[in-house]
Amino acid sequence: MRSAVHRLHDSLGLRTGTTIFTASAVVIAAFVITTILFTTQVDAFFAGLTGWLLENLGWFYVLGVTVFLAFLVYMAASRFGRVRLGPDDEGPEHSGLSWFGMLFAAGIGTILMFWGVAEPINHLANPPMQDVEAGSAAAFEQAMAFTLYHFGLHTWTIFTLPALCFAYFMYKRNLPPRVSSIFHPLLGDRIHGPLGAVIDVTAIVGTMFGVAVSVGLGTLQINSGLASLFGIEESRLVQILIIGAVTAIAVISVGVGLDRGIKRLSNFNIVVAVGLLCFVVVTGPTLFLLQGTIESVGTYLAWLPELAFWNDTIAGSGWQNSWTVFYWAWTISWSPFVGIFIARISRGRSIRQFVIGVLAVPVSFSVIWFGVFGWGSYDIERQDPGALTGPVVDDGDIPGALFVFLENYPLSTVMSVIAIMLVIVFFTTSVDSAALVMDTIANGHEDPAPTRQRVFWALCVALVAGTLLGATGAGGLEALQQVIIVVGLPFFVMGYVMIYSLLRALKEDAGERQPLRTKRWRKVLPPQEAARREEEEREQEQAQAGRRGPLLSKTDSAPRDVPTGSEKES
Repeated sequence: MRSAVHRLHDSLGLRTGTTIFTASAVVIAAFVITTILFTTQVDAFFAGLTGWLLENLGWFYVLGVTVFLAFLVYMAASRFGRVRLGPDDEGPEHSGLSWFGMLFAAGIGTILMFWGVAEPINHLANPPMQDVEAGSAAAFEQAMAFTLYHFGLHTWTIFTLPALCFAYFMYKRNLPPRVSSIFHPLLGDRIHGPLGAVIDVTAIVGTMFGVAVSVGLGTLQINSGLASLFGIEESRLVQILIIGAVTAIAVISVGVGLDRGIKRLSNFNIVVAVGLLCFVVVTGPTLFLLQGTIESVGTYLAWLPELAFWNDTIAGSGWQNSWTVFYWAWTISWSPFVGIFIARISRGRSIRQFVIGVLAVPVSFSVIWFGVFGWGSYDIERQDPGALTGPVVDDGDIPGALFVFLENYPLSTVMSVIAIMLVIVFFTTSVDSAALVMDTIANGHEDPAPTRQRVFWALCVALVAGTLLGATGAGGLEALQQVIIVVGLPFFVMGYVMIYSLLRALKEDAGERQPLRTKRWRKVLPPQEAARREEEEREQEQAQAGRRGPLLSKTDSAPRDVPTGSEKES
């Protein structure tokens, strides 16, 4: 007998995994309600737990990302680099330019806009290692090294590892697009049972919280820009209205689909972002910015080995816990969302192409972006001490850092409007992409599903971010950030499991002779979806037989084309 939950699910016209969908929605709703009603208690509980983790396991977060990066380098250089993420004779689905543009749709674009000026200036005023004079040339060198460390190879490593695993198990083994599929070499067909559901619900909830923080930061930045340009107050009401307006745009994008929605918005935004970058170079101290950006590459490469293992052991200032550890925990909490999204747009590429592309291209752009805006900020501060550190660091207006920066350039009002537009579109594609991926995880397949499901997830993202900003203010966001530190821990453990599972699967599937060939796996659907499709087929056959008459009313079902287990083709 079907449960009330299943009947409600079907009455709403949904086509998704009932258990995963319902459990995720309940957990998210319970967390939001609890945070609103008991903000102080939630904050105190997670503050204590987060404090313990940061004091005792901060090193585990730092070491984990470096280990993941070393593994990806090995994968690209090894013989497995030739394995194609899909059928052996299939080429890439998207062009290089569109692929690059959609990588930024995953949310990193909003981060670049928010921190491009704010982070270098913060580190210039407060040197991370506390061994140089604040505001000095040495402090700025250290500031750029840490900024690129935070937004370079290590950040994209956190996205690339799960993305590679998803792409392999989705398009080589043809397993459902779920986090649990990565555990197939360990769990077998149990990924379709309760244990797999727990893994997938955890991934959806972590994604929701991680994206909510990004949406919250983007909202604060848009509000700050509007206040700077038009005098609109920075308030909870305005922030709620901003979230509502941007979510409405995201819902429209959700409705038109991946190719017409996210893809077109991403291509448009990357062009505009490059235009803003070029404007700063041309109208600013061009030679100084070019020289400084090139110098930053050397600084980053020279400092990278030390920073990859630096744990603030001697000073013990707690700086790294506030910055690096939080970044890694926050980033990895929504890495399943980014990972599945990158996997979906990367079908047909080889592992080597995938790793080099996802690491090298976005990282190169990040180095250029932070180089230009970082050195531009340093030039302003050098000529007029306090021009940026005063409002951004002393007054704490981090969301307004970009707009304070643009006030020192020609056409500041026009460029600030363009910057706000960029943040809005990056914001939109982040919500759109998150909705698409969370719906995919809940469904367990990539076939067309009712648009209302993706709209539901988009509205959930807006609801979580809006509730925390509007109902609890900064306390809510701080509580959520503390939760993310805790949520990040199991995801780091999961990263090591991903490494083991991928290596085991590659060794099981790959031959030793040249050229490298792999086994062929039959397409797998979650059992619930397979049963639903069988039932629909039987109903269609019965209806057709009824129209043909009683002599042709044979209703024997045809053999299934899609197995519910993880069966290999003979």
